[in-house]
Amino acid sequence: MTRLFKTFAAGAAIAASLAAVPAFALDDSQKKEMGAFIREYLIQNPEVMIEVQNALEAKQQAQRTDQSTKAVAANKDEIFSSPNDIVLGNPKGDVTVVEFFDYNCGYCKRAMSDMDDILEKDKNIRFVLKEFPILGPDSLAAHKVADAVRILAPEKYPEFHRELLVGQEHASEATAISVATELGVDETQIRKTMTEKPNDDVVRQAYQLANAIGITGTPTYVVGDEAVFGAVGLQQIEEKVGNVRSCGKASC
Repeated sequence: MTRLFKTFAAGAAIAASLAAVPAFALDDSQKKEMGAFIREYLIQNPEVMIEVQNALEAKQQAQRTDQSTKAVAANKDEIFSSPNDIVLGNPKGDVTVVEFFDYNCGYCKRAMSDMDDILEKDKNIRFVLKEFPILGPDSLAAHKVADAVRILAPEKYPEFHRELLVGQEHASEATAISVATELGVDETQIRKTMTEKPNDDVVRQAYQLANAIGITGTPTYVVGDEAVFGAVGLQQIEEKVGNVRSCGKASC
C-alpha cells in the first residue's frame, strides 16, 4: 500500500468519524493533530483543492441554472412578449432569443456581432432587446432616451441601438439624443416623451426579472427555458437555439 493511499485512507476514515462525532467531542490536542494531518495531506496533494473548487463551481452553476429555469418558466410573458421591448429578426420566428443589455457594457458592444451573425444566418429567429441599465447614471439616462425613441420612432430604434451601443465610446443622455436627432427624431419630442412617459416602470420590470432569474451582469441571454450568462459567443447561442428546436429545451 503506497503512502499516498494510506494517507487518503486515513483521511477518509477521519472524515467518516467526523460525520458521526460532533466537533466539540475533540479535545485541543486531537484538533491540532487533525489540523496537522489535513495540512500535510493537502500540501502533498494540492490537486485536491482544484477538484474541490471545480466541484463548488459546478454546484453553484447547477443552483444558478435551476433558479433561472424556474424564474423563466414563471415569467414567460414578461421576458418574451413585453410590449416595451423591440423585436428584431422574424417577429414570428420559431425560437426567441432575449438579450438583457446596457449601453455602456463593453461585452455587449463586442457581442453585437453575435446578434448580427445569428440574424443573418437564421431567418427564423426572433431576437428581443431588453434594456437593462445597470452601469450608472449615464446608462440610465441613455436608456431613457432609447425608450423615447422606441415610442416615437420604433422603425428607427434598431439603427439607433446599433449606433449608440457600438458607435459611441460612452453612452449618456447627450450622446443618445445626438444619435437620435441624427436619425431624424425631434429632440423636443424626445424630451417631452421622456417627461410625460418615463421608462421607470420598464426599468423596474427589467430589474425584477433580472433579480428573479439571477442576472448580475450584461449581456445575459434567455433562450427557450434557460438563461445564458455572459458574452458566450455565437456558437453557444446557436447550440441553445438548435436544442430548443430539437427537444424543446435549451439543454437537451
